[in-house]
Amino acid sequence: MEIAQQRVVYIHYTLTNDAGEVLDSSRGNEPLAYLHGAGNIIAGLESALAGKQAGDKLNVRVEPSQGYGERDERLVQDVPRRAFEGIAEIQPGMSFQAQSNQGPMRVVVTRVAGDMVTVDGNHPLAGEALNFDVEVTEVRDASQEELSHGHVHGPGGHHH
Repeated sequence: MEIAQQRVVYIHYTLTNDAGEVLDSSRGNEPLAYLHGAGNIIAGLESALAGKQAGDKLNVRVEPSQGYGERDERLVQDVPRRAFEGIAEIQPGMSFQAQSNQGPMRVVVTRVAGDMVTVDGNHPLAGEALNFDVEVTEVRDASQEELSHGHVHGPGGHHH
């Protein structure tokens, strides 16, 4: 069965950056399960998988525009420490949910200097090309419940 819209796909993958560093991998764990066409994985990888079937292996390079986007320096901001009410100690690397004019977004503290805290709302992989080594392990039709919820249920997928 070929990978197509509204099918459940199981893949094993290893993600590396251009320096060859492994950023993420499903190897040694359950394969990643996703609903094709539902935006569950980045666009560049999803489009490269279309038409493939169980047993296919491929290497996919995803440019930032089809991955996590380009870095947007407007998403790096200095905010007063008082904006973190109730948090005793703020350190670089901590992440928080922040409210933006596009709704909630995750920000990471990159610097603390006196009463100012620098936060970055970019995805950690924004601006990076992503290199995937992928093996398709299974393709099946999605259940009505999976289609209505927009994601895979069960092993490798979402559990309610």
